[in-house]
Amino acid sequence: MAAASGKRIDWRRSTLSGVNGECVEVALVGNAVAVRDSKHPSRSPLLFTPGEWTAFLAGVRAGEFDLSNWEPAEPDYRE
Repeated sequence: MAAASGKRIDWRRSTLSGVNGECVEVALVGNAVAVRDSKHPSRSPLLFTPGEWTAFLAGVRAGEFDLSNWEPAEPDYRE
């Protein structure tokens, strides 16, 4: 994938990612942070502002997304 400027996008993934290629990749694209699924690199990435990305990373570091802190929700079978 190339940026609008014609430069190649430098996608990065965690060094802790497995060797099977199933992870998310992150890149800086202009003034946005792009996130894509490495299994489907041709699909459009999600784009975030630097502020949104910084807030997300702060939440990760603070444990806000730690599943051990969550209680499962009751399924809602209503239509």
